Amino acid sequence: MAFTMHSHSGQFCPGHAKDQLEAIIQHAISIGYKTMGLTEHMPRLDITDLYPEELAEGDPEASIAVLAPRHEAYLVEAQRLREKYASQIDLLIGFEGEWYRPAYGPFIESLAAHPAVDYFIGSLHHVNAVPIDYSREMYVNAMKTAGGNEESMYERYYDQQHEMLTALRPRVVGHFDLVRLMSEDPGRDVRKWKSVWERIMRNLAVVKEYGGLLECNSSALRKGLDEPYPCRPIAEAWLEMGGRFTFSDDSHGIEQVATNYKRNLDYLESLGVTEVYTFERGPVEGVNGHAKAVLREKGVALGVFRTNFN
Repeated sequence: MAFTMHSHSGQFCPGHAKDQLEAIIQHAISIGYKTMGLTEHMPRLDITDLYPEELAEGDPEASIAVLAPRHEAYLVEAQRLREKYASQIDLLIGFEGEWYRPAYGPFIESLAAHPAVDYFIGSLHHVNAVPIDYSREMYVNAMKTAGGNEESMYERYYDQQHEMLTALRPRVVGHFDLVRLMSEDPGRDVRKWKSVWERIMRNLAVVKEYGGLLECNSSALRKGLDEPYPCRPIAEAWLEMGGRFTFSDDSHGIEQVATNYKRNLDYLESLGVTEVYTFERGPVEGVNGHAKAVLREKGVALGVFRTNFN
């Protein structure tokens, strides 16, 4: 009963990911996935928010103009694939909602209201609108906008994450501590930064209060970190609150599907976790004049999940 709640394709995130969406789904089926969350990156509203590879195309106005039509094409294709492969895998249709600034809140909510969309991931890839996970150089540039040192950078990251959490209340929170990826010491014990740790605990409490899930995201491992997102101190604090995890590979193509899943499972088991959560689609109901499926949580025992990754 393996699954991921976070995935991307080269078809709908060209330059950022690889491979056609259908080919990725076929591969996921072949290795035993029973549920797969499709979460292509959302469109952006401003040229300044384009990804570096999009800016490198040389025509930023054209790059921004194609995003909304591409997102609509993704939703159409995802629905076709969900029906085609319904007997083999449960496909959940979503997107990764990226928080650049508070003005993005209503836009993300409007995308989530589409009747085909089951859920979205609430993520933060930027500090003060500067990417923090693309390169060390960009990370340093972001740090310069946030006080010039890593402690203040972490503070700003978790403050902006708090803005996102309180505004959107996403059912799945993406790579909670992504800020450590390009830091000088990704394995540092963040509890030693009192002001940072207070912000982390505040944000976890928000997610717990509204019933969200944190993803245990294995992409940190393929990027060279010793632990998945979130790191052990944060994961322990989350579990002490009674928080729950979902499970994600954050794949950007076939070769990354289920990457480091055994290590992810070992990590969760070492924390005492026995069950992770995904969603299943229930009956279709009328929502604001549109037919939209009810989304229910479903627990999966780690032992059952592990049968595919011994």
